[in-house]
Amino acid sequence: QVQLVESGGGLVQAGGSLRLSCTASGRTFSRYHMGWFRQAPGKEREFVAAISWSGGSTYYTDSVKGRFTISRDNAKNTVYLQMNSLKPEDTAIYYCACAAGRPADYSGTLYYDYWGQGTQVTVSS
Repeated sequence: QVQLVESGGGLVQAGGSLRLSCTASGRTFSRYHMGWFRQAPGKEREFVAAISWSGGSTYYTDSVKGRFTISRDNAKNTVYLQMNSLKPEDTAIYYCACAAGRPADYSGTLYYDYWGQGTQVTVSS
């Protein structure tokens, strides 16, 4: 069993920045592939970014490329999402997730085994 706890969400003006953190319990964090997803009111949960267990590969949805950066610190059991140039359409609850095996599709929610409780990000115009 893995527990994921997100933090770092909040209210920010358009053009601002936030850094989300997700800390995992357990001693096998370095073996997990990690992802960030978001869900806006009335919409389905969507993929934002993902990172392989080693950090050597990263993946982003097109709408955040060049603005968001995913990274991880395996010594701290933590994955980060640095969000710059935020837009009102980035407003959502952000969830981190982990996959014990390499996802066939990093953007697919079905490939992730554990999820955090989410953290709210609100971007005002």
